[in-house]
Amino acid sequence: MRQTNPMFAKDRFLLGTFSSNCSSGMSVTKVPERWVNSFENNLKLARLLDDADIDFMLPIARWIGYGGETDFHGSVLETVTWAAGLLAHTKKIAVFATIHTAANNPVVTAKQIATIDQIGQGRAGLNVVAGWNKPEYEALGLTLPDDHETRYGYAQEWFDIVRKLWSEADYFDWDGAYFKLKHVKGDPRPVAEVPIINAAGSPQGRDFATRNANFLFTPAIDLERSKTEIADLKTKAQEKGREVDVLTFAHVICRPTEAEAKAYLEHTARDNADWEAVDNLVNLQFAHAQSFPHDLLMLIRDRFAMGHGGYPLIGTPEQVAEGIVKIAETGFRGTTLSFVDYVEEFPYFRDTVLPILAEKGLR
Repeated sequence: MRQTNPMFAKDRFLLGTFSSNCSSGMSVTKVPERWVNSFENNLKLARLLDDADIDFMLPIARWIGYGGETDFHGSVLETVTWAAGLLAHTKKIAVFATIHTAANNPVVTAKQIATIDQIGQGRAGLNVVAGWNKPEYEALGLTLPDDHETRYGYAQEWFDIVRKLWSEADYFDWDGAYFKLKHVKGDPRPVAEVPIINAAGSPQGRDFATRNANFLFTPAIDLERSKTEIADLKTKAQEKGREVDVLTFAHVICRPTEAEAKAYLEHTARDNADWEAVDNLVNLQFAHAQSFPHDLLMLIRDRFAMGHGGYPLIGTPEQVAEGIVKIAETGFRGTTLSFVDYVEEFPYFRDTVLPILAEKGLR
């Protein structure tokens, strides 16, 4: 009997974590307590999240760091093997693998995801990345196409192959613009429908996401702007006969008083920010990606230091909960959460913020 992936639960605002497989998580900071991305720490976090009924874990696939004193994201656990390990040790939570289409063969990826979906009994997810980080392409001996049309044309054919491998019972050949395949078959197939995430900012990327993804992942820089953006994305999907939900990401500093939270923000994201890594990250986003609105990019440098550009949830449990309510009221289907130290800080969020969200009907 086919399972239902937790991402398709309709009775709640979805909550997950982001980037715990990467050194420093989402915090471009030099403080000594910044996140250590060991598998041991990830497993501790996964079990905490699973017990707290958090919905998903989403990793970033990186191959080189961003430099600076900390070499932010210089250490990264590979996402398929990371997801396999976490799915084997949890019971309820969905765990995504993040896959760069240019660096991963679609036949191999289809089988990897089907395998980890068996491990998790229907809890695997796939986050598709069409590519943007030029130095990373160079590190892998690949060439990043200058135009988004080529990137997403390749990604579309790649995803069409994955989807066919998950749905076609018999062997087939494939004669496309980018792939020539002979006598391939997807066996095993996923246990359940696999939720697809795609982060996209360009028109071509958003066309790809609304055509293929269940969830489009986008920053929430300005919530009024996000309302219009979400409505537009949902209209684009409906024109294709599809329903697409929108996710965002947020950074949490939750303390008993607002003053304590703001002081810790100042300490981690200003006084001890790794500004060289921040600027490398911002400059790369500006040069090769359209995930962040370019007219706001330089205005949100501080947010990159805090949480890779995530929406700030800074303050008391009541203030953090109110921030999540605002994100939900904007039209987002869910948000990821990041912390300077996920394992140390999540339990306070669990004990103080989740009950408020339950009272407000979000959980």
